[in-house]
Amino acid sequence: MFGHVRAVPDSSPIFMIKVSVYRGDLTEIDHVFTDEEGQYSVAIAAGETVTVRFDTHHSLTNAENWQPSVVANVVTSDESPLDRSLLPTGQDFGAASNMDALNGYVVAAAVGETEEYAATAVRRLAMLKQPSLVLQALQQRLLEHFSETT
Repeated sequence: MFGHVRAVPDSSPIFMIKVSVYRGDLTEIDHVFTDEEGQYSVAIAAGETVTVRFDTHHSLTNAENWQPSVVANVVTSDESPLDRSLLPTGQDFGAASNMDALNGYVVAAAVGETEEYAATAVRRLAMLKQPSLVLQALQQRLLEHFSETT
């Protein structure tokens, strides 16, 4: 599995994004980090159905610069790239981008991200603006979850 990770507003490549691949039960198969051109490659057998999370890592200088993104039920391939665009923290590019970020945090919560991750998640989550009461409630619950984890 391979692809590029870029910024939503200008399609510029994003360096050092953690790309994590999970089985259906959300156990991690593997993870890698994007290179200077935003490229990544993970050695996963073709034809597997996986969930892929694109996120920052708490120990890196970009830990608070990007909102996460997730793609579920992806069939892995060595022939077709899985490219992703991430929303910069503090910017708004519409409801779909904001919902994608929330989904990234949902997966992070489900896989039991650490206290260090939770601290950056709270600050990034607080900057999202959700268009509906349902999404605002989900955002609030995620903020509570990660606040309790720190």
